[in-house]
Amino acid sequence: MTQTSPTYPLPAAADLYGDLEPTPAVRPRDHLPGLLVTLLASLAAAYLSDRYGAPLTLMGLLVGLALNFLSADPRLAPGLAFASRTLLRVGIVLVGARVTLGQIADLGPVALGAILIIASVTMLAGIVMARWLGFGAAFGALAGGSVAICGASAAMALSTVLGERRVGQAQLALVLVGISAMSALAMVLYPLLAHHMGFTDTQAGFMIGAAVHDVAQALGAGYSFSTGAGETAAIVKLTRVALLAPTLALVGYFFPRENGRRGASVGVPWFVVGFFAFAAINSAGFVPLAVGHAANQAATGLLVAAVTATGIRSPMQSLLEGGPRPLLVIVAATTVALVLAATAAALLIG
Repeated sequence: MTQTSPTYPLPAAADLYGDLEPTPAVRPRDHLPGLLVTLLASLAAAYLSDRYGAPLTLMGLLVGLALNFLSADPRLAPGLAFASRTLLRVGIVLVGARVTLGQIADLGPVALGAILIIASVTMLAGIVMARWLGFGAAFGALAGGSVAICGASAAMALSTVLGERRVGQAQLALVLVGISAMSALAMVLYPLLAHHMGFTDTQAGFMIGAAVHDVAQALGAGYSFSTGAGETAAIVKLTRVALLAPTLALVGYFFPRENGRRGASVGVPWFVVGFFAFAAINSAGFVPLAVGHAANQAATGLLVAAVTATGIRSPMQSLLEGGPRPLLVIVAATTVALVLAATAAALLIG
């Protein structure tokens, strides 16, 4: 009798930069249970955010973590994975609706140079601090890049490029918690600091826009100082958002796939190309105001859904075992960003 050797399923195709996750074939309707749970949880987060004035991203993450027990139900897995990956990527593309090249050019070369330096050093500080605390450089890039660019949105995008083999769901959840907390704290403290330092509207707006993590908190802090500061903070912050795409490309280059290949072998993710394309179309004035507003609202909704699904999927045991040390990386990067932004506002911005 001839004995046949056992057959094993072929490994799933890896993600663009080394993320290897099993992706069993599912029918479109298999996504519905997980997507429905994500939708209901996101609506609950939106209600809590509106009712208590808390950051929407933070509420989405907390509601998701509260529903973490649902991740044990295999029927929800396809929809939750779709929400935390595909909806995230579409949301990143639509973030381009917030940026125009004209807004960036209006800052002038000095301010633009300062923003680039602040973002670069902040991200580097996150990597150095992570290595010093015994974490991997990938976690430092995630935490430092989130502080340097645009908070939770950047964290989700960077996690997609780095892949779950380098940055797990528990580490991503910790970064999202830390970013949301620090951003909310900055929204309150940074305008007070700007007043204490005697900054003008332009200086205060630059410091706030260059140092506060999330877009909503940056605008809230800027307009709480003055209308002029709010307008400047919006332009500076959106300039940082525009750095998301090149940052993703650089992270993909410096964190190559597992075989070590990089450079020409590393492509640009489609959502990065989409981000730039949308920003270019928006800059050319081809997007009606109503369409741009709708795209902005859709981006917010999709990103919140992705964050909520990430919270549901996060392994709580690993999250609790992480302790407070990973949050120190975010604190260090936040401190570096604030010091550099305040210094640049005082010395370079008139």
